Amino acid sequence: MVDQTDDEPTGEAQSAEQRLGRWSIFSYGAGHMLNDITAACWFTYLLLFLTEIGLQPRDAAVVMLSGQIADALATIFAGELIDRFGNFKLWHFGGSILVTFSFSSVFGGCLLCSITGSNSLTLKTIGYSISAAIFNVGFAFTQVSHMSMVNCISLDPSNRVALASCRNAFTMVANLSLYAIALAVFTVYNVKTPSGIETQYRWIAYLSILMGCCFVAVFLIGTKEPELKQKIHGKTHSRISWTHWFKKALYYQVAIVYTLTRLTTNISQAFIAMYVINDLQMIQSSKALIPAIIYICSFMVSVSLQEMTWTGWRLKAFFTAGAIFWIFSGAAMFVLPSMMHNWMYLFSVTIGIANALMMVTGISMQSVLVGHDLNGCAFVSGSLSFLDKLSCGIALFVLESYPGSSDKKGLGAEYDLSITRYGTALIPASCALISAVVSYTMELEMKNSNSLVEPLLV
Repeated sequence: MVDQTDDEPTGEAQSAEQRLGRWSIFSYGAGHMLNDITAACWFTYLLLFLTEIGLQPRDAAVVMLSGQIADALATIFAGELIDRFGNFKLWHFGGSILVTFSFSSVFGGCLLCSITGSNSLTLKTIGYSISAAIFNVGFAFTQVSHMSMVNCISLDPSNRVALASCRNAFTMVANLSLYAIALAVFTVYNVKTPSGIETQYRWIAYLSILMGCCFVAVFLIGTKEPELKQKIHGKTHSRISWTHWFKKALYYQVAIVYTLTRLTTNISQAFIAMYVINDLQMIQSSKALIPAIIYICSFMVSVSLQEMTWTGWRLKAFFTAGAIFWIFSGAAMFVLPSMMHNWMYLFSVTIGIANALMMVTGISMQSVLVGHDLNGCAFVSGSLSFLDKLSCGIALFVLESYPGSSDKKGLGAEYDLSITRYGTALIPASCALISAVVSYTMELEMKNSNSLVEPLLV
């Protein structure tokens, strides 16, 4: 079972178990919009952008890996600082500032090349890797502060799930917004030269940052600094040792489930555009339409999930349902021949549903793990994000190092076991299967769960 603190919550803390209203949930969910829209651009366009301006695929993979490693290390550092000093909104604001000023340099040209006056491929790789690392440090501080806030806004399990579902809904909005921005920019700037391509992506970065910053302002204005941590444990910051979490079996179970869930969504997102074009031979518009269907379905499911009253059993059941959707969809996509590519529209619906079910419940399992142990909540978010970022970076590096390889198995020209098929279908489905098995072994206890006083859909 999930361990709880021995002390009963004070009267002030009990007030945090009351049901949240619509505006509280909305303003919190908006806080990760800047991170989400830049992350969508990062996973969808970074490798494509770098190869289009002349970098080799392996060099482009090195740039992405450097960013993921910096992100992974920064999450641990961020978790320690936030647990030690508190002030979630201050760290969130600082991370957002760093993201704002560094993201444009990732897609806006090699700053190191401009400083040194050299344009060699080696220097480009180093320059873009430095920019990617700085961007991901800011990303990590924003992400950890925002994720760990959930546990200090409310003690009520259903409130926490509602906050996670709203955040996931905004993730889908961010992805759709990015594709709308990219479509407009690519239509206006139809160029082929490296300098023209840099201009395209610079505008995508600027417009994405502008939109994300507007939502960060909504978050900063509408969300109060959580004080529940101090109210429960007194005015002193009695920090929880890292070993406290390492002694819990549930910590390792949640870590595995969360990491595999992130691998499922991130790896499939990075490869799905190439999969529908190169493997299924679909029309060019499908590389935007298929992801759009996925995100729309995820958005609808994410918003719907906050209507429920949650228990530990329901968390496991909904997560398993999402994993099953992914397992069957991934298996079908892995063997799908190009002449049957229209089935991909159906699979995009099931993948969208699966992503939302797994992400919302997977993140909510962190809140169950934390329980009332609020002075260690940032470490939990940081350490789990560390595993997520590092594993995702390594997986994408390995896969992207061999983008053109394929292994024909004699099944005809309609069907090749390409690296893209593995990245889009088999690997995410395998991660979903393992995570479902691990989630089945969990013992989740959620007490005093209530429905929301003002649901978002009403």
